[in-house]
Amino acid sequence: MNPELYSQHLDTVAQRWQAALDFAGFEAAVVAAGRPRDYFLDDRAAPFQPNPHFAQWFPDGDCAESMLLIRPGHRPRLFFHQPRDFWHQPPRLPAWADANLDAAVFAEVDDLRDAVAAAMSGCNRPAYVGEEAPGNLGAADHNPALLLNHLHFHRAAKTAFEVDCMARANQRAVAGHTAARAAFESGASEFDTHLSYLAAARQTPEQLPYHSIVAQNRHAGVLHYQHYDREPPEPLLSFLIDAGASECGYAADVTRTYAADGDGDFAALVRDMDTAQRRLIDGIRPGIGFADLHAAAHRAVAELLASHGIVRCTPDAALETGITRAFLPHGLGHLIGLQVHDVGGQQASPEGGLRPPDPAYPALRLTRTIDTDYAFTIEPGLYFIPMLLDELRDGPAGSDVNWDRVEHFAPFGGIRIEDNVVVTGDGVRNLTREAFARHA
Repeated sequence: MNPELYSQHLDTVAQRWQAALDFAGFEAAVVAAGRPRDYFLDDRAAPFQPNPHFAQWFPDGDCAESMLLIRPGHRPRLFFHQPRDFWHQPPRLPAWADANLDAAVFAEVDDLRDAVAAAMSGCNRPAYVGEEAPGNLGAADHNPALLLNHLHFHRAAKTAFEVDCMARANQRAVAGHTAARAAFESGASEFDTHLSYLAAARQTPEQLPYHSIVAQNRHAGVLHYQHYDREPPEPLLSFLIDAGASECGYAADVTRTYAADGDGDFAALVRDMDTAQRRLIDGIRPGIGFADLHAAAHRAVAELLASHGIVRCTPDAALETGITRAFLPHGLGHLIGLQVHDVGGQQASPEGGLRPPDPAYPALRLTRTIDTDYAFTIEPGLYFIPMLLDELRDGPAGSDVNWDRVEHFAPFGGIRIEDNVVVTGDGVRNLTREAFARHA
């Protein structure tokens, strides 16, 4: 962690909270980190994930049961839970938190909650932000929409501290990707490739921001493939890995696709998709609508389908008849930060309201106009998904598809290339490509 960037980050977050509280009519807010939840009929808890509103102030996941009191004009107060526990390693108050927050440590949750309630008693109409009901803490409202809308909208723009964390997360992820590619090239199974990724990224599965997709051959055509085969397929044709990493709670979300035969048709299709993805990123500027970028991605897919003989029609016709939607059924990207799919992607304004995607592209998560410091993914894909292709074959546009060519590519599953970018004044900073360049 960079202490100077963290301190500057807190100043920005405090300004955003003051504006949001003023707008929503609250004087203060209590933000709860949350608590671990046991599995059903068990005494083991699922991996703890803190409330992202808490994590933006306190970027360390070892904070269960802790709370913050945010009151404009006052130093943020941290009520930190450090239980007396010989079953587990108790959390410790980090020095960076002690230096920037008015921190008090509590061994008992009841004592912590009593202290929060006492601190709130002098506040006029405080809000409570977190997964639990406010109970007897004296909050006027629980997760008020006006407050959260304001916070969610502005969270799209990242501070220098957040960008630094995301850059470091990308470096971890790319270290894992580099090891995973080497494992694939040696003939390793999905399971063994996954283990290679974890070792190189130096994170446990619980520390990763999402369940890694490690897909060989046809499995690459399952968009969120969730298993790890213990033996490689025969023959081993292709490899898609969608795997990230975390740094101070901030996520990286990276995907790459590889062909076993580097000189074959599928390898050429992968290379052309990589080129198309780079061109999409080169066109990003503040003021562009993300939906327009998504439409451009479908144009790129239409051109790939035509140039590789997968369709017999023109790219224009492939777009007009909806053929590309069978090959690219997901959105081009999403906001990323404290959450892999960060909130507010379809929000119309700080006040709220939605800007829904075009009905032709219902899976598009991000519909906002791009602005400086926004962080999001760019992840075009081209897949051979039997369910969608069967529907296309039976429809009026089916005659425009070269089904022999589709059958040729189907055993490879599909392609996705995904980078994490941050918008600058005149373009983007590509955190993922930077990380790959460091590992070259």
